[in-house]
Amino acid sequence: MANEDTLLIKNVKVFVEKEVIENGYLVAEQGKITEIGHMNQLKNKKISIATSIDGNGLNAVPGFIDGHIHGANGADVMDATPEALETMASALPKEGTTSFLATTITQSKDNIHRALANVASYQNKPAQAEIIGIHLEGPFIEESKAGAQPKEHILTPEVEQFENWQRISGNMIKTITMAPEKDEDGALTRYLANQGINVSAGHTAATIADMRKAVEHGVKQVTHLCNAMSPIHHRDIGVVGAALTLEELKSELIADKIHVSPEMIEFIYQNIGSERLLLITDALRAKCLKPGTYDLGGQEATVTEDRAMLSDGTLAGSILKMNQGAKNMMETTDATLQDIITMTAVNPAKQINMYERKGSLAPGKDADILLVEDDVSVKYSFCRGELAYEEANNSGN
Repeated sequence: MANEDTLLIKNVKVFVEKEVIENGYLVAEQGKITEIGHMNQLKNKKISIATSIDGNGLNAVPGFIDGHIHGANGADVMDATPEALETMASALPKEGTTSFLATTITQSKDNIHRALANVASYQNKPAQAEIIGIHLEGPFIEESKAGAQPKEHILTPEVEQFENWQRISGNMIKTITMAPEKDEDGALTRYLANQGINVSAGHTAATIADMRKAVEHGVKQVTHLCNAMSPIHHRDIGVVGAALTLEELKSELIADKIHVSPEMIEFIYQNIGSERLLLITDALRAKCLKPGTYDLGGQEATVTEDRAMLSDGTLAGSILKMNQGAKNMMETTDATLQDIITMTAVNPAKQINMYERKGSLAPGKDADILLVEDDVSVKYSFCRGELAYEEANNSGN
């Protein structure tokens, strides 16, 4: 006899780790995938189920992992309240995000402290996106590349300060964005790498020489590629050039066609492909809301139909949804659905050492499952086996 939370998804094209099952099914129990197979196999089995979804030829893919998101639907990580985190977690499955890194911003030590402590004490809820860690964006950044990060709160890289924040977070910090050139002797970078933290170069004026040294010290990622960093110049190819040429680096990409033009998205994809890209939103609280004026880390951001800006015109995060970013990649490049899976699930999970639990559809892994059309339109989202979103015109059995 099955558990009352047993889930069966049938008649779907299942994208498993190394193959595609054209007409398949998945079974999940107690939040984990327990079985994947071809529909022919299912006919010979007796499975007692509580919930059955007929996918009607949809694609079953792993849930999106947003490794860089500040807020959504009126809430922000820096609000430092459990209600804010729950608001984000309940809103994100609609766009296919089933887990995320709660992302902080350069702020006062006390404000960062409160935000980290809040995440540490937060209890993930069923049928909502799971907070799987923290992305500490700043405050160890370069002032000239601060972008929308408040300059008055920038700090010099320091191991002791990071250790304090990691303790407060309950060891939840999985990724840190920092300017590697500010860590002049590489002490903090090496410490972070030794601790298994995903060190990402961002808000940085690093040269290509700085980046080569940073990679030796343990940097393995670039934050929102092309934004708030040294660009390619014919005498020094900077951080953007490092992302394109250094195989050790993976790069976040905000594929909203605003932070990076469609032509640049195509250029990046042609040069490094899906294997070294991670799609992110870098979204702020205005995502899911109407145009207006909203707070971003203590600063006022004006939001239009497609972007968020500070008073001086600086882009301030995004209002991008993950499924739209995926669609934009497919429209702008020759990326396939398998490539989208690599950029939205596989790479994000591997970067933070969570691939044993997240990032692909396989028995034993969390039942974070999306049913999507070929253009990545999300029809159903399941978070750890629980239905978290269903498009209104769908009908499950």
